[in-house]
Amino acid sequence: MSAQHKLMLTNTLTRTKEEFVPIDEKNVRMYVCGPTVYDYAHVGNARPVVVFDVLARLLRLIYGKEHVTYARNITDVDDKINARAAEEGITIRELTETTAQQFHDDMAALGAQSPDIEPRATEHIEEMKQIIETLVEKGHAYVADDHVLFNVPSMEDYGKLSGRSLDEMIAGARVEVATYKKDPTDFVLWKPAGEGEPGWDSPCGIERPGRPGWHIECSAMSAKHLGTVFDIHGGGIDLTFPHHENEIAQSRCAHGTPVMANVWMHNGFLQVEGEKMSKSLGNFYTVHELLESENFGGRKWSGEAIRYTLLQTQYRQPFDFTEKGLVEAEKQIKRWTDLFIKLGVVQNSDPKPENEVVMGLTDDLNTPRAFAAMHKLARNARSGDKEAAQQLADSLAFLGFDPKSWVEAQTREEQSTLENIDPALQARVEEQIALRLEARKNKDFAESDRIRDELAAEGIILKDQKNKETGEIETTWEVK
Repeated sequence: MSAQHKLMLTNTLTRTKEEFVPIDEKNVRMYVCGPTVYDYAHVGNARPVVVFDVLARLLRLIYGKEHVTYARNITDVDDKINARAAEEGITIRELTETTAQQFHDDMAALGAQSPDIEPRATEHIEEMKQIIETLVEKGHAYVADDHVLFNVPSMEDYGKLSGRSLDEMIAGARVEVATYKKDPTDFVLWKPAGEGEPGWDSPCGIERPGRPGWHIECSAMSAKHLGTVFDIHGGGIDLTFPHHENEIAQSRCAHGTPVMANVWMHNGFLQVEGEKMSKSLGNFYTVHELLESENFGGRKWSGEAIRYTLLQTQYRQPFDFTEKGLVEAEKQIKRWTDLFIKLGVVQNSDPKPENEVVMGLTDDLNTPRAFAAMHKLARNARSGDKEAAQQLADSLAFLGFDPKSWVEAQTREEQSTLENIDPALQARVEEQIALRLEARKNKDFAESDRIRDELAAEGIILKDQKNKETGEIETTWEVK
C-alpha cells in the first residue's frame, strides 16, 4: 500500500483516528454484528450494512480480495424471535429462515455484497458453552439459580470501550434486579429455557436445559472464524454498551488476551425527517417498505437511491434520512445516467476507483469527500472528457452502484416511449425541430424560442447538443 493510501480509521477503543495496521496483511479480518432475524430490517439496520460493505470493498482493494475475511453474524436465538414465532403460530426455524432470506434480499437491493462468512448463533452453541466454562474456571463467571453470569468486578478495566462510570453502566444496561447476582452489573452468559423455548444441554453441570445470553454468541463466533484477536470489529453506536463492552469482557477474560479486536468502529445514529425513528411516532420504516410500498413519500424508492442517501454523511456522524434526500439521490443518478449514455460509457468488468475517491475513503471512510471527487469527475466529463466519465463509472461501481444497469434501464424506457408515440405526433415534432434549427442558422432566435416553448407547453422537451465531429447542433426530444 502506498504512503498516500494509508488507511486511517477512528478507533472507539482509543478515541483517536489512527493508521490501520493489520495484524497480518495477508489475513485481514473484520467482524460486524448482523441482524436478529425476527422481522424485516429497518433503515437504521441498513446503515451499518452499507457502511461496512464499503469498508470491506476498500480493504479488498488495498490488501487483495484473497487476503480479507469479512464475517457478519446472524442472531437466530433471542426472546424477540420466540415471541414473534408464537405470535404467528409458526416454528422458530420457519421464522428465522424466512426473515434471514428477507434480510439478504433487502440488503442485496441496496448493493451490499454478502460477507465471506455468515455464522449463525444456533450453529455455535458448543463454542459458547466452552467459553462459558472457561470463564467459570478462571473465576470470571459463576453459576446461580440455573444461570451462568459474568462477574463484572472480576475484570479491572471493564468499561474501557464505552468510557462509562459504574452508575452509567447500571442505567445503560437496564440491569435486571435479581437476587442471584453477586453484583448489579453482572450479565447473563446462559439462562434456563422456558417452556416452549429452544433449549440445549447446559454447561457447568446445570441439569436444566438452557440457552445462551445475547452477548456470548459474538465472542464464540468471532473466535472460531477469525481468531481470539482480530483486526476490526464494527457495528452501530447503540451496540457500544452493553453489547460490545460485554463481548470484550467475555473474550479477553476467556482467552487471556489484551484486546479482542484492535480497532472498534461504530456508525452514528439514524433519524427520519429530523426525529428519532419509532413506531409510536409513525416514522418507523423497513427497507422492504421503502422498496416495495408507497408508505414513505407516497412512492417506492430504488435500492441505489437508498444506498446513495446513506453514504452522503460520514459514517460516524448522526444521519437524517429524508424524502428530500432520496429525491436528490434519484435526480443525481439520472444526471449521471444521461452523461454515461451521451458518452457511451459503463463501468469496466473489474472497476477500480479514481485516486481522489480512494483518498477520501482512506480518510476514515470519508464518503462525502469521495462523492465530491466523483462530482468533479462528472464536471470534467460534461466538458467532453470521456476518461473522466469512465473513472466516474468505475468509482461508482466500486462503491456498490451499477451504472450499466442505469443505462440499460433508461435506454429501454426511452425506446418504449418512442415506440408508443403517435407517428403523426412524431412527424410533426421532427418537422418543428427542423424549422427551429433553420431559424437558429438564420439567427432568428425569437422564432427558435417560440417553437421550443410551444412544444414544451405540450410536454415535449428539446435537448440541444453539438456534434463533436461536424460541429453542428443536433436536437433530441422526449415526452415528459
